[in-house]
Amino acid sequence: MTTESLPEHPDWLWRNPEPRSSYDVIIVGAGGHGLATAYYLAKNHGITNVAVLEKGWLAGGNMARNTTIIRSNYLWDESAAIYEHALKLWERLPEELDYDFLFSQRGVLNLAHTLQDVRESVRRVGANKLNGVDAEWLEPDEVAKVCPILNVSSDTRYPVLGATYQPRAGIAKHDHVAWALARRADEMGVDLIQGCEVTGFVKDGDRVVGVETSLGRINAGRVALAAAGHSSVLAERAGVRLPIQSHPLQALVSELHEPVHPTVVMSNHVHVYVSQAHKGELVMGAGVDSYNGYGQRGSFHVIEHQMAAAVELFPIFARAHVLRTWGGIVDTTPDASPIISTTEVENLYVNCGWGTGGFKGTPAAGWTFAHTIATGEPHPLNAPFALDRFTSGALIDEHGAAAVAH
Repeated sequence: MTTESLPEHPDWLWRNPEPRSSYDVIIVGAGGHGLATAYYLAKNHGITNVAVLEKGWLAGGNMARNTTIIRSNYLWDESAAIYEHALKLWERLPEELDYDFLFSQRGVLNLAHTLQDVRESVRRVGANKLNGVDAEWLEPDEVAKVCPILNVSSDTRYPVLGATYQPRAGIAKHDHVAWALARRADEMGVDLIQGCEVTGFVKDGDRVVGVETSLGRINAGRVALAAAGHSSVLAERAGVRLPIQSHPLQALVSELHEPVHPTVVMSNHVHVYVSQAHKGELVMGAGVDSYNGYGQRGSFHVIEHQMAAAVELFPIFARAHVLRTWGGIVDTTPDASPIISTTEVENLYVNCGWGTGGFKGTPAAGWTFAHTIATGEPHPLNAPFALDRFTSGALIDEHGAAAVAH
């Protein structure tokens, strides 16, 4: 087939339909969580009269702007349960979706640089083991065996005193994950509608009955928001105020290199995390920019600090060159844990507040959000992550295990 004869949209991936006048369920946001929710609504609940609305292009938001780390070594029982469920789903999704999205379980090291880091890390390993999560504490010489290029010398500004290690953790190719979910959802009858921005909500009293979009009004039995950093803006249009703030979070990649980095290394203390992608580029992330905003870019001083930390931990990276940088928009909650919940507005559901951990939670977010939408009741895994915890005080504080950004 010549370039001239290619269709505007590759229909062999998924259809590109015009929106119908009404659907049983409308999902706002065609990122990983929106696509996973649509897939599990169809697969687990038989609900296929579903539209996923995306104002841009499919998976063009945070799904295309993350650093693809997957792990489940969180501190609290509730977090460990939902992220471990996600990891187990990740392990079977390539076969289930019949799509190799390059899921690589190469392990994750979370470094400890101070005695307090050590205490907190050992505590987390113990909590992980009690929850059935694979976790180990490694001394510096053991860390060096897992990642030989890491500088574990004691003669550094932030010496590595040890690390937690989760062998089953790893990375996956984010755009391939989105394509795999989209293809399967489309095959089951879900409409994936790109270039369709939700501008408002149609309400009948305290009940949502549809959405206003750039392509016109679309009626719906239920509306589910999965729009990450823009969730609060959308929810406010429906009269719901969400306890989240949005920040830019940036990352960068180097030019291509031969395989040198065998695992994923994260450090809260020096604010950097590093892996090597399948093509060979080094993928690095840092902390969020401190200001609130919706710009998909970040500040240079964050990159400077991030590079200084990376070169100290990995001296051989000093000769690598930055190829490109980018930013995403992360939505953070007061307790650094997500919201997967019904709302005070009938038939309106929200999945947001994942902060820097949305990619790793993709399958479990879709699984539990689909259950909540289909049944009107939370799944046991997402029941603790309801909106009412911010009034009841039953917070799930994961600021420590959530790491610098992930």
